[in-house]
Amino acid sequence: MLKPLSFLLFLVSIANIGIAQKRYNISGTITDISTGETLIGASVKLQELPQSGSLSNSYGFYSIGGPEGRYVLISSYIGYKTYTDTITLDKNFVLNIALQSQAMLEEVVISTNRKNNKNISSPQMGVEKLNMKQINQLPVVLGEQDVLKSITLMPGIKSSGEGNTGFYVRGGGSDQNLILLDEATVYNASHLLGFFSTFNSDAIKDVSIYKGGMPAEYGGRLSSVLDVKMNEGNNKKITVQGGIGMIASRIKVEGPIVKDKGSFMISARRTYADLFLKASSDTTINKSTLFFYDVNAKANYRFNDNNAIYLSGYFGKDVLGLQDIFGTNWGNATGTVRFNHVFNSKLFSNTSFIYSNYNYVIEGLDRNDGFKATSKITDLNFKQDFNYYASYNHALKFGIQATRHDISPGDITTTASSSFNDKHVEHRYGYEMAAYLSDEWKVNDKLSMIYGLRLSSMLLVGPGTFSKYDMLGNTLMSEKYKTGEVVQNYLNLEPRFSVSYMLDDQQSIKASYNRNTQNIHLLTNSTSASPTDLYVMSSKNIKPEIADQISTGYFRNFKDNTYELSVELYYKNLQNQIDYKDAAQLLVNQDVESQLLYGIGRAYGTELFLKKRYGKFNGWLGYTLSKTERKFEGINDGKYYPATHDRTHDLSLVAIYKYSDKWTFSSNFVYGTGKAVTYPTGKYNIGGNTTFSYSQRNAYRQPATHRLDLAATFEGAPGKYFQSSWTFGIYNVYAHKDPYRIAFRDSKKVPNATEAVQTSIFGAPIPSITWNFKF
Repeated sequence: MLKPLSFLLFLVSIANIGIAQKRYNISGTITDISTGETLIGASVKLQELPQSGSLSNSYGFYSIGGPEGRYVLISSYIGYKTYTDTITLDKNFVLNIALQSQAMLEEVVISTNRKNNKNISSPQMGVEKLNMKQINQLPVVLGEQDVLKSITLMPGIKSSGEGNTGFYVRGGGSDQNLILLDEATVYNASHLLGFFSTFNSDAIKDVSIYKGGMPAEYGGRLSSVLDVKMNEGNNKKITVQGGIGMIASRIKVEGPIVKDKGSFMISARRTYADLFLKASSDTTINKSTLFFYDVNAKANYRFNDNNAIYLSGYFGKDVLGLQDIFGTNWGNATGTVRFNHVFNSKLFSNTSFIYSNYNYVIEGLDRNDGFKATSKITDLNFKQDFNYYASYNHALKFGIQATRHDISPGDITTTASSSFNDKHVEHRYGYEMAAYLSDEWKVNDKLSMIYGLRLSSMLLVGPGTFSKYDMLGNTLMSEKYKTGEVVQNYLNLEPRFSVSYMLDDQQSIKASYNRNTQNIHLLTNSTSASPTDLYVMSSKNIKPEIADQISTGYFRNFKDNTYELSVELYYKNLQNQIDYKDAAQLLVNQDVESQLLYGIGRAYGTELFLKKRYGKFNGWLGYTLSKTERKFEGINDGKYYPATHDRTHDLSLVAIYKYSDKWTFSSNFVYGTGKAVTYPTGKYNIGGNTTFSYSQRNAYRQPATHRLDLAATFEGAPGKYFQSSWTFGIYNVYAHKDPYRIAFRDSKKVPNATEAVQTSIFGAPIPSITWNFKF
């Protein structure tokens, strides 16, 4: 590892040889002038130095420099007025910048700086940043705004279907996406069995998803990183906002701890679907439960310009029960403590301590035959990250990370009279560690690149009994290990490289290569994440999953950056992929690894993205043409077959129209090729029972999915202390029935015939209305 890192530092030093003129840096924090919220990704540049452009980091910190002289400093951010100041650069100094939000009439504008062409000049590929104001205007089911549903409207990101919050990125599985909430891993980001996500939009400040050219500071998953940052709170005054909808209500309170120095934010949400069950005349239904709740909280305090502390947490729980027969609950809990320190105008440090827990409980509630099954995964994580602004054309990031995993695969406890037996599966413990270094190098006015390395390690440790299995699942050996004794160790080097070349001010070409590894694996019998899915670590049998992705693209802006066009091509090679054998028993199984198969995969495709960024009418068109395949020995005669989430065509069309100060209208249309599925090719009768036989894996397709949604937002007259709005929506306007499940059975009308029965979640338009308020 020392040689590659030394080589990177050597490149930086070579690039700086010959710079004899005195150079100075300006640094500081960029905030919202009315709330004190730090702004992530705000642009800062010196007008006279085109290469000097920089972006504020995740904490609003920026650093920019140049030779001694007099300059015009310009700062801009999405939805904010551009800041301009004339400065004399004759020493290092701190300049905190407060940006003013645009008027309400212009809120729908995606960017206020017409000269902003970061999408052209930045070497970063395959990244999408979502505007929270825009997300809140999109039509959604039952009026609940949803970050995860919104990102599936982007090219290369596919929804796992209605009733699911899972998503697939460039051919990867739903478990191959790293979901972070204030740096804490969220293992199951769904509520109500996938109808809603864990992310309350009121509490969210910034959303970024990386699907290609992943920065070196991220790791642990193959396909993407969804990085979600919570609001920090208003450090100027106390405000209250919320909403009352058809199925859920929410409230957020924020305000200063010490004015201009510290603030807090608390946001809570709860559904009342269970209240509708009480109205049923069916005893089984009205005594059942079905609801979720979640709480987001955050506080921060800035001691001075150089030191700040942040504390944030999330807790969410789902509860589902069927009278006194069956019950299940699951939830996530996260906590993050971060300390920022500015050593000088060039070096910024962030130290993080992170806790993450996901658990579920399943109960059989029969008094005479009851049981309780539990499972959980708990992480303790330490991160030390640095930003070093070496010069106006070099910005380095480096750091270390260490995570302790504690996985409880499952325990079953029973009542004394139960026909079940108590069962315990040993905990598994492991340590994931990583070190990384990357440099963003602006070679000249046209050429920029980001290059870096990430070294990742996985240690599986005792105590416990660990076995090794052959391809048939037979035990080859078993061995006991003591506490802390290393069972298996994997070490992987992950290079990352992205480059951009500007053809002119309005167009560029880009290319990237990156390797990612994954040591936490999801075992599931379903096509999307469910509460009972099992997580396992790399072991004697399970090797780290590896993905190598290359991509290239053409990027073009039109009409003074009003329109944005991109075309990206990618190819991804996947190693050590995991599948399960037919009739595999995954739940509460000490020998679960004996039920697994291992293979390879590949995915390739083209993504088209056209977006209108300015004006009363804007939106985007996203289209993906792709192929995703897997290959396992023992499946489909060892030949490639379509993955379940392979979809040839995926189309999304989003439109937002600001009709007046009071009315905003929006719509989205989505279309996708049906999922690849395995259908029976024959059947036979045994003892009067029909058994279906199957041939090739995923050789058939479900019908295509498509849907049109509409929404309208009415803004009430703003008062001095109070304002409100109404949002009206219709989900699935023309009542299309997308397939959720297709099952086969003997025909009840035609002897010896077989019929297919399709189940759809939404077969009719779903109206919604939500009242939002703020004071």
